[in-house]
Amino acid sequence: METLTFHHKMLKRAAGSKELTINGVVASGNLEVLTERVLHDSECIVDIKTAANGFGEVWAAVIDDFVERYNPGGLKFSINDGGASPDIVMLRLAQAVRLMEDAE
Repeated sequence: METLTFHHKMLKRAAGSKELTINGVVASGNLEVLTERVLHDSECIVDIKTAANGFGEVWAAVIDDFVERYNPGGLKFSINDGGASPDIVMLRLAQAVRLMEDAE
């Protein structure tokens, strides 16, 4: 089991008012994302637990792209990976941001 953590500085707060969401499912080729609005608006943290060791550079590239596209200031993402491909990772993270924007 490998644990990776990525910290990013953000320019603004992520939209929405939800405090917590969960999406996805831990299964073969998929992942689960817990999203929490617990950080300062200028921060974003992505914690990853994965059984697929040795893919830190790939994770870093996907997370960098995600942060640049979605500007998730103030959000902490906790990912439990079931062997998801980079496109599934991006999809689940985009869904997580969208769920945080939805009205309660």
